[in-house]
This record gives sequence, structure tokens and C-alpha cells, in this order.
Amino acid sequence: QVQLVESGGGLVQPGGSLSLSCAASGLSLDGYAIVWFRQAPGKEREGVLCNTATDHNLYYEDSVKGRFTVFRDNAKNTVYLHMNSLKPEDTAVYYCATKSDICANNWRLYPYWGQGTQVTVSS
Repeated sequence: QVQLVESGGGLVQPGGSLSLSCAASGLSLDGYAIVWFRQAPGKEREGVLCNTATDHNLYYEDSVKGRFTVFRDNAKNTVYLHMNSLKPEDTAVYYCATKSDICANNWRLYPYWGQGTQVTVSS
């Protein structure tokens, strides 16, 4: 059974940093693309970025370029989303998801999801 377990959300002040982790079991992340989605209250789930199977970052959301990045540790079967210079508009529930080695900015295509972790950016 495939499970993705997220951790690391919380409350941070504007301009601050936060890191989220997505640990997989039942599946080796090596060779899989990992997408981070987020969903703010009252808004549709949106793609933020995809860490490709070859460990490159493909950004779906222009506003996070230069601020968000993803690193993966295949030995730990874990992917990390590092978020810097956080803004109030980054407030959302963040989800990691995977399906294959191909990135796709459509949450409906993904069968495997983390449980979501709340990120709140507020003073």
C-alpha cells in the first residue's frame, strides 16, 4: 500500500521560511515525479511545482519562483519543499502527490496523496 506522509507545516511570519517533508512508503520515489499542490480556503487546488524524476524543479506557479525549491533524498525516500520569503498569499494546505515519472499540473490525475499540511503566513 502506497502512503505519503507529510510533516512540517505551521505558522510563520511574512518573510520567514518553512520546510515541508513528504515521506513515502510502499513505493520508491526514485524514478517518480513529485508534485506539490496547495489549496487555500475557498479556492481550487493548484499546482505549485513538480520535482521531476531526474530531480529538476518545474514551476507551475510563477509567484513561487526564486522562493520555493524541492530537494529529494532517495535514500530516505523523502522529498522536501523548502519555502523562503513566505507571503500571506502562500497560506494554504499543502499536499504532495505522485503518479509516475511524468509531471502533470492536474490534481485529478494523481492517485497517491499526502494527508496535507497547513501553512499559515501571518504576523
